[in-house]
Amino acid sequence: MLKGVKNEKDAKFNVGQWLPSDQEFYNNWLKKVLKEAEAEQDQTLLPPVQALKDLIESDRYLWNLFHMMFEEVPAKYVETPMDTPAVHNYHQMLRVINRVMHRAPEFNATGLVGFPINAILDYPMATKAGYVAFMDPRVNQKLRDILDYWGRFLQSPDSTYVLNRSKEGWLGDEALKSMCNAAYGENFHDIFACPNNDIDQQYGFKSWDHFFTRTFNPGVRPVANADDPDSIANACESAPYRIAHNLPLKAKFWIKGQPYSLIDLLHNDSLTSEFVGGTLYQAFLSALSYHRWNSPVSGTVVKAYNLYGSYYSETLPQGFENPNGPDPAAPNDSQAYITETASRAVIFIKADNPKIGLMCFVAVGMAEVSGNEITVKVGQHINKGDQLGIFHFGGSTHVLLFRPGVNVKFNLHGQEPSLGSHNIKVHDEIARVE
Repeated sequence: MLKGVKNEKDAKFNVGQWLPSDQEFYNNWLKKVLKEAEAEQDQTLLPPVQALKDLIESDRYLWNLFHMMFEEVPAKYVETPMDTPAVHNYHQMLRVINRVMHRAPEFNATGLVGFPINAILDYPMATKAGYVAFMDPRVNQKLRDILDYWGRFLQSPDSTYVLNRSKEGWLGDEALKSMCNAAYGENFHDIFACPNNDIDQQYGFKSWDHFFTRTFNPGVRPVANADDPDSIANACESAPYRIAHNLPLKAKFWIKGQPYSLIDLLHNDSLTSEFVGGTLYQAFLSALSYHRWNSPVSGTVVKAYNLYGSYYSETLPQGFENPNGPDPAAPNDSQAYITETASRAVIFIKADNPKIGLMCFVAVGMAEVSGNEITVKVGQHINKGDQLGIFHFGGSTHVLLFRPGVNVKFNLHGQEPSLGSHNIKVHDEIARVE
């Protein structure tokens, strides 16, 4: 069951709805996948899954870690009176991952299993051995190959089987209502740009990814204060998580407080020193959100590139080391930590407004990342609200960086940054520079 959850009634709501808050639904999902995987255990593993198996078994160090991570899971989380399911060893882990490679997420009103591999690894990633293993570059390369394989399935017509009108389908009444509520609208096709308006033809979406990365119709999200250079727009449809000032060049980002470490966040980019002592804003997306990134300012793209890091690493203080119990839906409580470790896209923008000057947008992939796609080019001039890129299934947190001396006054629409915050519309003002 979800880490730290002692019974169904105590199930913690999972921020972003990437994992279900309904413990029974989660248990039934994992039991079903485990059963299917066991029935297929004599079948050949898919090439990227086999490659991870080969890596584990060809290296004694990794082989030990992948044994230890399952052995380190406390017995009370594995041997429960409710017969809750769990993955017990890396052989079973690989078979279950193999099983979900040709599945798209189904809708559930309590939260979907949108991170199926994250759900499979929820326990081992909270252990000390898991912390070490899931930071190993060799392991992450194999995991990236697995996620790219799954991403290609999600971009294929075969993935559209979940775009139906059933209770578990994304075009069912409850699903459409949830997405419209998340977007503050009435009718799905009035809010989102659909290739056609025929629900029985899946609104014309050609794949799960096509549906997931859908855009708003023109006029649904106008840019607030479009002609005011002092107004900073929300880059994503996202909820405020944290604001940090006087950013250090280097910090121990893996400790409990998860301070930001610029040299790690920006991978020692030559422009890193520009932001020492500056300000950071971080916000997260939900499974029902619009998943494209948009420029918070008008300006010119100075640099734009991808950094490939970890996928299933959470900070140790949020794992089984936490005396209050581990994060039941990792890596929600490790969002600051993963800005320094996870796969991410980095875009430096020189704002037209000299009060802002050079700033940086970082899209951070959490868990199942098919790709952080950058859609702008170096040297390109962009207007506030123009698209910067796309979270293909799995991206869910982002960061804005401002240099020291930039006097940013945030407008978070009556709320405080936290895991309990709610979405601010993309293109709405989130700050002003004075």
